[in-house]
Amino acid sequence: MSNIHAGRLFNASCIALVTTAMTFAIRAGMLDGWKNEFGLTYEEVGIITSMAFYGFPAATVLGGIILDSIGMRRMLVIAFATHLAGLVLTIFAGGFWTLLISTFLVGFANGSVEAACNPMVASLYPNRKTAMLNKFHVWFPGGIVIGAVVGYLMGEVGLGWRLQCAVILIPALAYGYLFYSEAFPRTERVEQGVSTADMFGAVFANPLFYFMAACMVLTANTELSTGQWISSLLKSVGVAPLLVLAFINGIMAFGRYYAGPVVHRLNPTGMLLGSAVFAALGLFALSHAQGWATWGAAAIFAVGVCYFWPTMLGFVAEYIPKSGALGLSLLGGVGMLATGMFQPVIGKWFDANLAKANAAGLADDAASLAAGQATLSNVGMLPLVLLVAFAGLWFLMRGRHGQQAA
Repeated sequence: MSNIHAGRLFNASCIALVTTAMTFAIRAGMLDGWKNEFGLTYEEVGIITSMAFYGFPAATVLGGIILDSIGMRRMLVIAFATHLAGLVLTIFAGGFWTLLISTFLVGFANGSVEAACNPMVASLYPNRKTAMLNKFHVWFPGGIVIGAVVGYLMGEVGLGWRLQCAVILIPALAYGYLFYSEAFPRTERVEQGVSTADMFGAVFANPLFYFMAACMVLTANTELSTGQWISSLLKSVGVAPLLVLAFINGIMAFGRYYAGPVVHRLNPTGMLLGSAVFAALGLFALSHAQGWATWGAAAIFAVGVCYFWPTMLGFVAEYIPKSGALGLSLLGGVGMLATGMFQPVIGKWFDANLAKANAAGLADDAASLAAGQATLSNVGMLPLVLLVAFAGLWFLMRGRHGQQAA
């Protein structure tokens, strides 16, 4: 790999992930704008946002199957093209259906980035997979901080959601340019000579992979569904919800950047179990907090979700290494697919909780506050299930840390 510039590829991958994260953060601040401009219900808004999470697994599953054949470069060309198409279509959207299509395209682009870049990082740093995947995934919360602050500031000066969406074109064009002239490594599976049959067997004939996929449904929704709806759910707590989103993700970025010592001390299963504890406590606190207390609750939640996504990927890369790009892509795809399916559910919960608050005599901000807190309480059941699941995984994996499974 003498002609492979690992540092340059890693940095370009981080900018691509910033683009992905900014679509998530800025979209979080656009939901009420869509609702008001096009006369939608929150359930309909949830259907639109779900398209991003459906597009993601469509790309990661496809990428996991074809990446070894087409290579990382072509996968990133697909990501770049669909990012441009989805963002431009969103900017010029005229209603429900154009938003539905454009949001799917953006999600497909985001999934294509993950399908190429996660295996790339694992290939570039075979002896530091979990640590470097955490460092790479610093830039998802990092990009959310950028997107949330930009969205908040643009909103404060009266610049609408279309212009906010246009800002995302800047990092998209940047990563397209940076990747253009680089040589790419082969995937780890190809490099090590693992057969396609072994890769499929390591995924589909391995109960441990199915268990991790089931947990990914819950970890992804705990983190991503809360973040996607935070602007609507916290709009009446007395603080700017997009700044709360930026605060959460700033803590996450810091934690992921310094993940190496944490991985060494706790190992992946210990990290996942501890994360479930803090995530459950954080959502409970957010469902009761108002005013300045919201920042403390958000900090607890941030510690909880900080390591979920990259450590789930790192666990599979370390303990099911023969699963290769397919394993990483499918795991991420399962998480995003489940998150997409959950978006209308959250919207429906929010609509129902608003109706209950109105029926109880509450109105305006008071009704919005009560409904948002009730909806966060509903979401808080997810990490409680994870507590049990990861405690079982911790007992199962004792003595196997530092070893690799099939």
